[in-house]
Amino acid sequence: MNPQHLIKMANQIGTFFSAMPDRAQSAKDVAAHIQRAWEPRMRAELLQHVSRGGSAELIPIVQEALPLIQVAVRPS
Repeated sequence: MNPQHLIKMANQIGTFFSAMPDRAQSAKDVAAHIQRAWEPRMRAELLQHVSRGGSAELIPIVQEALPLIQVAVRPS
């Protein structure tokens, strides 16, 4: 997975949700969308990239959502 592509996609998601008035809910919505739409290895690669210092490339709303993103699939 190309981290730059994941950053671009995450920022596009963040841009969409950042237009909403409730900032805290927007961050939750970004995380929820990534949780639902991305497969675990994509989430893992994004979080690994960020842990290596790549968070500066992310827009603020996505940075706020990062702690809410989980790599493992949650059982239904």
